[in-house]
Amino acid sequence: MTSTVSCAAPPRSGSRAWAKFRRNRSAMLGAAIVLAFVVLAILASVLAGYDPLKVNFLAVRKPPSHMYWLGTDELGRDIYSRMLFGARASLMVGLVSVLIAMAAGVPFGLMAGYFGGWIDGAISRVTEALLAIPFLILAIALAAFLGPSLFNAMLAIGVSAAPKFTRLTRGQVLAVKNEDYVQGARALGASDLRIIVRHILPNVMPPLIVQATITIATSIIAEASLSFLGLGLQPPSPSWGSMLNTAKNFMDQAPWMSVFPGAAIFLAVLGFNLLGDGLRDALDPRQEK
Repeated sequence: MTSTVSCAAPPRSGSRAWAKFRRNRSAMLGAAIVLAFVVLAILASVLAGYDPLKVNFLAVRKPPSHMYWLGTDELGRDIYSRMLFGARASLMVGLVSVLIAMAAGVPFGLMAGYFGGWIDGAISRVTEALLAIPFLILAIALAAFLGPSLFNAMLAIGVSAAPKFTRLTRGQVLAVKNEDYVQGARALGASDLRIIVRHILPNVMPPLIVQATITIATSIIAEASLSFLGLGLQPPSPSWGSMLNTAKNFMDQAPWMSVFPGAAIFLAVLGFNLLGDGLRDALDPRQEK
């Protein structure tokens, strides 16, 4: 007597997930905000009215006007142009940091959840120790150790966020590794590596995608914090965090220097958080109605 065992998990319909995502107004608002920032960052060279690095001592701390839409800073540089190029830095840090975090955290989570035993114990203890340190404190410590630069800031943020992906991946693997499609693949003689890559990883990706989206928002805040402390992108290159660092000295004379970078950080983080919440609701089968 023979029986046929399915070796693939039933995938969640993409069209159904998209339909649910589209009905979520908050998610669509978040997607629109994120898309707007991405377009502005990509087209920064076209949309910027001035060179973001050009100093003009005849236009120092000018308020917003028809010539300078968002005003100028303490060196007469156009804030609108610097905001556009600052968006490039912030979005790049968010994306690259998450890729580093996933590359470092997901494989360890897969091994811990799938193999168990002493491997799980060792990885879990290290993960818990890193998670006991506040994310931003760990990122600041790593960035200070590596030295101030944009690449080191991305590396520090990515390494600091990796334990979250390790823990999440481990939990998801524990939930699916005993499913029928995994047992069927093992019964058919599939190797552990093939089972992990072909059967487990695709089925734990939805929550990882949601976590990645939310972590981008966290990374943007972390980059702004590091730049504010002088550990991120170095002047005169524009960064929202470094712009806030400079603006703190001119709160009374030129409040627009801090209002616009702060608003940009707020909107970007809001957009990614709303997008992440919408993806979670759309991709989670338990949210079906």
